[in-house]
Amino acid sequence: MKGRNMTRWRDPAKDPRQEKKSPLITAQGYARLKGIHEHLSRVKRPALSTKVGEAAAQGDRSENADYTYNKKELNRVIARIRYLGKRLDEVQVVDRLPADTSRVYFSAYVTLEDEDGEELAIRIVGHDETDTDKHWVSVDAPLARALLGKGLDEDVTVQAPGGDTTYVITDIAYADPDHEA
Repeated sequence: MKGRNMTRWRDPAKDPRQEKKSPLITAQGYARLKGIHEHLSRVKRPALSTKVGEAAAQGDRSENADYTYNKKELNRVIARIRYLGKRLDEVQVVDRLPADTSRVYFSAYVTLEDEDGEELAIRIVGHDETDTDKHWVSVDAPLARALLGKGLDEDVTVQAPGGDTTYVITDIAYADPDHEA
């Protein structure tokens, strides 16, 4: 059966998209998600609804590109609003420092050094906050899983597509949740 909603079959047991995401999120990440949800709900969706209504009033919808585009965009925004609403309900905000700040836990800024002496500075954050430009790594990522619970000057070996990589933890820091920008 062919149709626009058909996709390639994936084994649910092996599909990485089916893995349960960690519900942890920083207070800043939660505020950002809530802001996106509010913007989409209060600004973007009503504006698109108005555009769709105006385009529909022009007549024949089958040949109306403005109607087709805005209707698809509206459906995409509605799906995103629904996803964010569910995600905001299930996330758990971590808004305090861990008891032992000498070990790597959620929201830690970690500086690593590889075998070649090159440094890598990352932050362990929730799934919804990952950002490759800032080097913010999901707590569910293999690197973050390997680092959790480790202390300063400990070796960490991470399985990567190019082979195993060993890092040494050279610095662990936490930002004060009350004063973080």
